[in-house]
Amino acid sequence: MDTNDTPATTPHPFVGMWVTADGHIRQELLPDGRYDEARGTRQGAYTGRYTVTGNHIDYVDDTGFTATGDVRDGVLYHEHLVLYREGPAPARDDR
Repeated sequence: MDTNDTPATTPHPFVGMWVTADGHIRQELLPDGRYDEARGTRQGAYTGRYTVTGNHIDYVDDTGFTATGDVRDGVLYHEHLVLYREGPAPARDDR
């Protein structure tokens, strides 16, 4: 997680659950810079770490595989996937 964008005590606005329209793929971006992706009934199908720079996300899974994503207009475009936020975005304190 890029701490230059967000204070350590406030979750980044991208933190939370993102899902495909059919609900088959669920990707949770955790506040500690880790992610957990479920596919169908398979929890933890992919896990690893991520960093955020602006609206761009770089992923490195626990096997070393890398991927990228971009959030545009509240939608996460992660490689060939399109994911939508599940529930409200975390509040961000920009004092």
